[in-house]
Amino acid sequence: MLMEDTLSEKALDKLCAAIEPEMAKAVYVYCSFPDFVLPAGLSALCTFRESEGLTAVIDLQDAERDAIPHTFKARLITLKVHSSLEAVGFLAVVSTHLARARIPCNAIAGYHHDHILVPVERADDALAVLNGIRNKSVSTLFE
Repeated sequence: MLMEDTLSEKALDKLCAAIEPEMAKAVYVYCSFPDFVLPAGLSALCTFRESEGLTAVIDLQDAERDAIPHTFKARLITLKVHSSLEAVGFLAVVSTHLARARIPCNAIAGYHHDHILVPVERADDALAVLNGIRNKSVSTLFE
């Protein structure tokens, strides 16, 4: 049965005006498991199956505790506006503004919100950039 999400927003101007970024306290890292198995007892923020193995984004403390090789220490920023999975251009606006500030981002679309992972050392800068999007008109978002 197909569920329709009538509460999510598709309009780019409304998404940008209500972006409301919120940064999680944890530091996350990316790990790869070539056997496609997440170690027992390890909790992941998210996983993705690739041909090379299972990619997992996990808490840095868990990776260090279990001596799991990892890369890209990042902070998670949730864009708290309830974005539709069918919204067009929202993540393009976010990534364009962060790219202009030379801040890498890795996007994850959840059912209710979009999330980005940014380098720990640029997390505060990323929040400032994202908050700045809220104050722009749609016609200037890609300038």
